[in-house]
Amino acid sequence: MARRPASAAFELVAAGEAGHFRLGGVLNFDTARAVLDKGTAAFGEQQRVSLALSGITHADSAGLAVLLTWIGRARRAGRAISYTALPVQLSRIARVCGVESLLGGLEDIAAGG
Repeated sequence: MARRPASAAFELVAAGEAGHFRLGGVLNFDTARAVLDKGTAAFGEQQRVSLALSGITHADSAGLAVLLTWIGRARRAGRAISYTALPVQLSRIARVCGVESLLGGLEDIAAGG
């Protein structure tokens, strides 16, 4: 069984131009609700959001659920959200769950694509 990270901290920050963000730290059951809420507030009324995931150090299926929730909300509002640098850990969970195609054309960090 995989060990849980000692710290359940995350960081969601604006990264450059409007609509661009970076998510780092832990994206798991312990942080999912806070990440979801913070992201939803940060994204606001942006028509296009780009979220770099390269800073994620640990993730689980609850983290994947956050990403999928943002996709659903964006689609219902007629907006777009895209993710870059999906960590291998999240990519594998998405593949097992059969939802990898919902995340779009992502590049895995370790696999290079």
